[in-house]
Amino acid sequence: MLLVLNVNNTNTLIAIYPIQEGRTGALQATWRISTRHAQTADEYGILIRNLLHNEGVESTAISGIVIASVVPPIDWILRQFCERYFKHKPLFIEPGIKTGLPILTDNPSEVGADRVANCIGAFEQYGGPCIVVDFGTATNFDVISRKGEFLGGAISPGLNISAEALFARAARLPRIEIKRPPKVIGTNTVDNLQIGLYYGHVGLVDGILERMVAELGADTKCIATGGLAKLIAGESKYISEVNETLTLEGLRIIYERNHGAAAKARIGQVSEAKV
Repeated sequence: MLLVLNVNNTNTLIAIYPIQEGRTGALQATWRISTRHAQTADEYGILIRNLLHNEGVESTAISGIVIASVVPPIDWILRQFCERYFKHKPLFIEPGIKTGLPILTDNPSEVGADRVANCIGAFEQYGGPCIVVDFGTATNFDVISRKGEFLGGAISPGLNISAEALFARAARLPRIEIKRPPKVIGTNTVDNLQIGLYYGHVGLVDGILERMVAELGADTKCIATGGLAKLIAGESKYISEVNETLTLEGLRIIYERNHGAAAKARIGQVSEAKV
């Protein structure tokens, strides 16, 4: 089994894939937990081991681990729990690993691991040109060229961050559930807030996508992923599909590329030794 972790600032998405004859199979199960900076390696280990156990998977069945983390302060905790509870060193998405994604930005090392995984997963499934809109703590726009290169993108405050900022600075405004409002002209405070937050974010997303598509070409595909993807994508004029496991698929592909490279290197070393 391959254990996959996508560690973001708010949530951590966990998944498992079966491994057969050195190749990963179809996604078997996913879980979403809160990302807590104070959580210890033992707490991560016990929690994830219990999730696996409920799926009928023992910790000894894990033969590989790949992690995308945008929370550097807890990376050492993640390494520790992987080695302690699963006896494997995790493959972190970081500079130096084999991804197969040319990054054509000013400073490639600045690109987040989740964005790299999104681009690889999107190009593998949809080709290019393609734009991935990842609705998480921030709303990321990741742009992939026709050749499969990461051209760059944009980052805006996520919907929940915008809402929290509004509630924190306006004492008389109540906290509300963020959902698609039934109308566009509100007749009470709750309606007004829902309309402003929801359609304001839809307008932000479509405004950026409109300009990106104009640069890339009319055949550009726009794919949504992330926790709030379903909520926003249905109202967008440009997003054609929601793929909630896109980042996980990208991580699975990266693991295969590195695992395969390592295996070939070992075979080459054995052959040279025999010669």
